[in-house]
Amino acid sequence: MIVNSLEGYTTIVFDSKTLQKLKEIRHEFTESNNALFKDNVNTAFDYKFKQERKEYNHFLGKPVESCLSHNGKYLWVTYYRRNWDPKAESPSAIAIIDTETDEIVRVIPSGPLPKMITCSSDNKYIAVTHWGDNTVGLIDVSGKNPMDFSYVAHIVVDERLEMDFAADSDRDTECGNCLRGTVFTPDNNKLLIAKMGGEGIAVIDVDSRAYIGTITGAYANLRHLVINNGYLVMSSNKFGMVQKAKLEDIFAQGFDDNSKLVFKKWETVSVGLGARTIDVTDDGKYVFACVNDEYKIVVIDALNMTKIAEVNAAKFPVGMALSPDGKQLVTTSQGKDSVPNTGNTVMVFEVIYEDKND
Repeated sequence: MIVNSLEGYTTIVFDSKTLQKLKEIRHEFTESNNALFKDNVNTAFDYKFKQERKEYNHFLGKPVESCLSHNGKYLWVTYYRRNWDPKAESPSAIAIIDTETDEIVRVIPSGPLPKMITCSSDNKYIAVTHWGDNTVGLIDVSGKNPMDFSYVAHIVVDERLEMDFAADSDRDTECGNCLRGTVFTPDNNKLLIAKMGGEGIAVIDVDSRAYIGTITGAYANLRHLVINNGYLVMSSNKFGMVQKAKLEDIFAQGFDDNSKLVFKKWETVSVGLGARTIDVTDDGKYVFACVNDEYKIVVIDALNMTKIAEVNAAKFPVGMALSPDGKQLVTTSQGKDSVPNTGNTVMVFEVIYEDKND
């Protein structure tokens, strides 16, 4: 079990059975870590640093999201920002961790404020979405050596933002489309990205490495996307909804002349305000949802999209993952300055299925 502590600059590894802490991976880089930065490269694409610093690769990284590649060999961790970049205007970075040794083996520069990161099922590409400026980076990971991984595309969704924000800017809201949930389609031909700051799902053609349009017709403020057993399942944070539809039905019609695909035949269930991370059992029968504003975890019968259970959680649950066997559900709760003594909590639930054959 792996948990990111954003404000603690640390990734923590636990034994999933005993819940014993095995290791803390500190995201702190000094002169002793220079070898992790290939050829001492500072930036990706044409990004420029807004600060004047002697060493740009000496920083503390704020780990926010992660994904696995190479059959679990490598864990990729995005940094919300470098600690000396308070407005998240400069290039951030991504750590690659060898899960056999729990050591960082490379740090790759990224665009500003990367959040979601995902790997294609054929293990050819890593996609990282930049919440900070409406762009997506595509990394070729088809080789086995982390030092050989390289960017092959930088894709703009609608309009790239200028990195020029006021001192009191809130970059969690001043983010354009605020690109969030990110997932490859099962055939790896398309990349779907939730526009949390706007309406719809951006669609990127992987082969041409181009943004081709937006799917609309669902609730706005989409936060998380999951593809499971041919269905796209997603959460709407502001409206507290979980929706699903068959992928083949969504793409049965093409995009119009305005690069829009309007699809309205979603199956929908209300879970409560602040629907954040979701996860789905491998068989597609059940959906779990973190409900941030109402401090609970909701369980959905995916067949008929009805809420069948809910359980209280530590205040402001935000992160979630099912264990590979579906018998454990791990959630994390974030702290909020407006509500003292909240967050900083990891909860582990045992999942018991009514059907003994499940």
